[in-house]
Amino acid sequence: MNYHVFQLINAAAGQNDQVDDVFEWAAVWLIYVLGVVAAVPLLSGLRQARAAVVRVVAALGLAFVTGQVVAAVSTEVRPFQTHTVHQLIPHDPGPSLPSDHATAAFAVAFAVGAFLSWRWGAALSVLAVIIGFARVWTGVHYPADVLVGALIAVAASGVVDTGGRVYDRWARRRPPSAATGH
Repeated sequence: MNYHVFQLINAAAGQNDQVDDVFEWAAVWLIYVLGVVAAVPLLSGLRQARAAVVRVVAALGLAFVTGQVVAAVSTEVRPFQTHTVHQLIPHDPGPSLPSDHATAAFAVAFAVGAFLSWRWGAALSVLAVIIGFARVWTGVHYPADVLVGALIAVAASGVVDTGGRVYDRWARRRPPSAATGH
């Protein structure tokens, strides 16, 4: 199923140079645009709720580490290593699962949505979907690589949210002297 969906998407690559150029750009560079766009709610959130910004960064970090662990145990290699594909961007061979680009993009999008602004999170999620689709279009990832990256991002945001709620309850219950160190 994963390879079949990959074939459906990647088969369209290489047919129109202008369309390919858009997806090549999105596969490589849109992640940076997402980062710049995410900076808007992050910087405004820094003034409002430093804890929310810390949680966004924590979710991204946790998603990254989790993705690295999954990649280390995965036996899934990149599509171009085992199949004839339309590979439109250069990429080293290696583990395909999960997509680092998709994991990072979805982690930022979901965490911004959960901790700062659901509207910004929705806009960033659209960019994350485009990034993930472009990684498949260009032949460097399977659809499941992108899906697993998104699931890791959801899980990381959930873990950070749960941890943040536990910390908030603990911080409200501790005696005032513990907060000042006296």
